[in-house]
Amino acid sequence: MVMAVAFTRYGRLYYLDPGEHTPRVGDKVLVPTDDGPEVAECVWAPQWVSEDIGGLPVCEGLATEKHLQREERNRRRRAEIRVAARRLIKHHELPMKIVGVDYVDTREDVDQLVTIYFSAPHRVDFRELVRDLARTLRARIDLRQLGARDEARVQGGIGPCGRDTCCSTFLTDFEPVSVRMAKDQDLPLNPLKISGACGRLMCCLKYEHPLYQDFKRSVPTVGCDVTTDDGVQGTVVAYNVPAETVYVRDRETGRRVACPKASVCGSRQAYEGAVAAGARRTPDIEDDAYEDDGENL
Repeated sequence: MVMAVAFTRYGRLYYLDPGEHTPRVGDKVLVPTDDGPEVAECVWAPQWVSEDIGGLPVCEGLATEKHLQREERNRRRRAEIRVAARRLIKHHELPMKIVGVDYVDTREDVDQLVTIYFSAPHRVDFRELVRDLARTLRARIDLRQLGARDEARVQGGIGPCGRDTCCSTFLTDFEPVSVRMAKDQDLPLNPLKISGACGRLMCCLKYEHPLYQDFKRSVPTVGCDVTTDDGVQGTVVAYNVPAETVYVRDRETGRRVACPKASVCGSRQAYEGAVAAGARRTPDIEDDAYEDDGENL
């Protein structure tokens, strides 16, 4: 049995072993963390999965009124910490931007622990700021600088597709993305068109890339002469990979016809013969210098 929870609305999903509990969607449950049980919302009710998944943390049950009150107090406390931190950053004239705040009040070794995530264009000397924060908040302070991708993950946002950013919802880590992936997906090689909210290459270029590779291996290449099931004779001019559609230019009328992939994929021998007859691919662009390792573009 597996269930999924989220700490924030539309936030990243975390998978748990429900144990003896059977929460429903929308119920508040307790999730074990390094700093004690935290309140999260059940997004997927417990369900059987075909694979044997082990090592998942076990749900500690439904949140009580006491846990909900504590969560509300912590939420208000985080808002107060954010305001105080911004005021002191402005006072010290530091080039920092607060990205997120974590507040823990259940640790046995400390009374309070405040973790402040920030972004900055370069390394910042915040020793004076830490002392002022500790004195003002009367807590242990931990300042952590985030990169562009981690900043987008913490803050969340809307991607060019109109949906919540992948990094703030389901992606667990960042993998290298290159411009070659955008070229393989027939996207314009314009940084403004293929960059996400963080300013780096969009993460979806990476995990969608195999779909485009598999599609293009199974259809005639652009420029190849084909005959569709409807008897249309023409030349392949473009693809629509998500819709599994091939666009063919009718040789007689000049019209561009959208055809299902299966209607233009003949036998392997016919396809290889067409390729040998003169089907040409667009020459590769030397783009190795534009690889994105997750931090630089």
